[in-house]
Amino acid sequence: MAQHFALSAAARQLSSDGLALLSDAEILALLKQARWGNADEMNDVVCPHCHIRHHAYFISTRKQWQCKHCQHRFSITAGTIFQGAKLPLHKILKAILFFSIPSKGISAIALSHHLNVQYKTAWVLLHKFRESLDKAKDLTQLKGEVHIDGAYTNYYIRPKNFRHKRIDRRKKRNQRPDKSCVLVFRQRAANQAVMKGADRTIVALVKEENADDILQLTQRLVKPNSRIHADENPAYDSLAFHYDLWRVNHSQEYCSIDGITNNLAESFFARLRRAITGVYHKMSNKYLLYYANEMAWREDNRRKSVKNKFEQLLHCCLNTLPSHDFVGYWQGNKKAEAVFGLANLTASNDPQHLIAA
Repeated sequence: MAQHFALSAAARQLSSDGLALLSDAEILALLKQARWGNADEMNDVVCPHCHIRHHAYFISTRKQWQCKHCQHRFSITAGTIFQGAKLPLHKILKAILFFSIPSKGISAIALSHHLNVQYKTAWVLLHKFRESLDKAKDLTQLKGEVHIDGAYTNYYIRPKNFRHKRIDRRKKRNQRPDKSCVLVFRQRAANQAVMKGADRTIVALVKEENADDILQLTQRLVKPNSRIHADENPAYDSLAFHYDLWRVNHSQEYCSIDGITNNLAESFFARLRRAITGVYHKMSNKYLLYYANEMAWREDNRRKSVKNKFEQLLHCCLNTLPSHDFVGYWQGNKKAEAVFGLANLTASNDPQHLIAA
């Protein structure tokens, strides 16, 4: 029986003990390599103010640089998602490591105990990680075999104790107003010998599975004439005019006689539901797309080591501009309400939030 990748030694290439042994100079070199590269030359940086790459003055006593062109003085976290963070750098690195290890995510209260910080600090830090992953996600069109499906969240209504007070929860007028649907698009890997299952996942948020949103999102995210696997929901019927559409009727079977399944999408939802049930317990629509995209990132990197995921997340964080939603969050600066359909792709992947350099 083949060993699961998570149990292998290749998956354990980085540990908290290894990070704890790093000196301040080594931590700075690690961050510089992730942000600007060339860790051997500390003066070779890009000014976050004028965006010119050159050999700036390195002030070793303050661990800062001063630009030779605009005289702007900046640190390693200036102009990134960590700008203004009061946590020491070694705690930020430990937080990235703890975020990278679990397969279904880590709660803010668990991270607060690992780092010995307040729950509020851990909560904002985790959402900054999710925001950086969301801003850096790849929205180039999927191709080949693509599985599409939707899963509803925030739908459960607890029944009343007395039978005569209970309502018919199947009727639309009795459903929760914040009920929403996560729509997933998963591309099957071309080389199944190297990567079994899917290798790219894109998520979107819709109010419900309807033909208009599904058609618009599919035309934006999937190349024409690709092979699409979907279930029996009539909302996917319109895709037959633009794509090679294959269906499986889940009310009758999980796999059709022709071998058609929607399992790539179902496996993603299995991870998402377990994250909700066992780790996060609740995801409001305002942050649901961030959580769903986090699960997509975990799915796409399930065959990578902790070290690779750590380096990838660190690179994303250091190449994302300061957050508009999580700076001063606990002082009243709240994130805007969720948008649905095609609009949430452009809103979450705004290139203005990424560092041009």
